[in-house]
Amino acid sequence: MKVLSIVSQKGGTGKTSLATHLSVEAERNGHTTALIDLDPQASAAKWGDDRESDTPAIIATPASRLNHWLEIAEENGATLAIIDTAPNTSYETPDVVKASSSVLIPCKPSIADIAAIKNTITVAEMEKKPAYVILNMVRPNTNLGTEARKTIETNYNTECLPFEIGDRVGFIHAYNSGATVVELEPRSKSADEIRRLYAYLAKEMEM
Repeated sequence: MKVLSIVSQKGGTGKTSLATHLSVEAERNGHTTALIDLDPQASAAKWGDDRESDTPAIIATPASRLNHWLEIAEENGATLAIIDTAPNTSYETPDVVKASSSVLIPCKPSIADIAAIKNTITVAEMEKKPAYVILNMVRPNTNLGTEARKTIETNYNTECLPFEIGDRVGFIHAYNSGATVVELEPRSKSADEIRRLYAYLAKEMEM
């Protein structure tokens, strides 16, 4: 079973939105997916409460029980687990990263957000886990993404994905309805961005 953790030690980066969208996209591509919600606010679990589909399976649990639920998920046939982590600096982050195959780090295109990813990158390097920075919630028709990507690549020894996820209202509508933009607006730019992100990670993680 592959394990992708989505780690942001700063709130408001759209971490849960990426976790829910990637979980559904994985299911659409043949995976049996477990979405593990470590956020005390249980945002992913609440999204699941409004969802008409029974998949992906969502498990809300404290981080101290992560390894237990990863074992249960694999025993029950899951081929991919996606971990939605708490939106703050946590002493449990190294344990989450250690349990992961790869780490996805969402980052908004602001100086404060770019500075905040340093600790996560350091943890991934210490645990020798592949880490990918995805610029998220980037305002369309601006050069903010290009500028942020240049700053990240100049200051950090990590991969910043060569595309970004836009700041679009479709993501809000999707969360509010327990769905994804691919399900609600399959021909939208938002849907294309999610499909591209999933395809990139699937290739990198060989899944």
